[in-house]
Amino acid sequence: MPSRALIAGLAAAAALLVGACAEEQPQPQPFKPVPAERLLAPGLTQPGEGLVAVDVRRERTRNVIVKFRDAPVYLDGERVTDLMDGEHVTFYLKPGVHRIGVSTQFDPVVELRFLVDPRYTNRASVTFDKDHRIGIRRVAQ
Repeated sequence: MPSRALIAGLAAAAALLVGACAEEQPQPQPFKPVPAERLLAPGLTQPGEGLVAVDVRRERTRNVIVKFRDAPVYLDGERVTDLMDGEHVTFYLKPGVHRIGVSTQFDPVVELRFLVDPRYTNRASVTFDKDHRIGIRRVAQ
C-alpha cells in the first residue's frame, strides 16, 4: 500500500501538470478592418468635411458557437456590412442621433441610438452574452 507521502507527492505533481495545461490568455490583437468587398455602402467609410468618425468593433471570443457567425450591421435601418470576429469598421457620419443595429441569423436586429458628436468617444462594441445573443453598446476608448 503506498505511503501518504507518496500519495501527497503524486497529487502535487498532478496539480502542477493540470495548472501547466491551463488555457493562457492571448495577447491583445489589433482589430482587422472589414474587407472592402463586404462594405455595402462604401461612401459611409470615407472621411469628409463636417463628418465624425464612428468605430464599430466586434469583440473577439473563444466561444465557437458564436465565433464564426457573421453579424450584419445596420445604420439608420440600412444594412451596411457584416462583422466577423475581431473586425471593425469606421463610418463617417454627420453629427446627431443615428441608429446602429446588429443581428445574426438567429437574433432580431438590436439597435442602439447613438449620438454622434465630435466631443465624445464615438465607439460601439458588438458582443455576445452567455446565452449567445448579440448585443451592442457604446464604449469609452
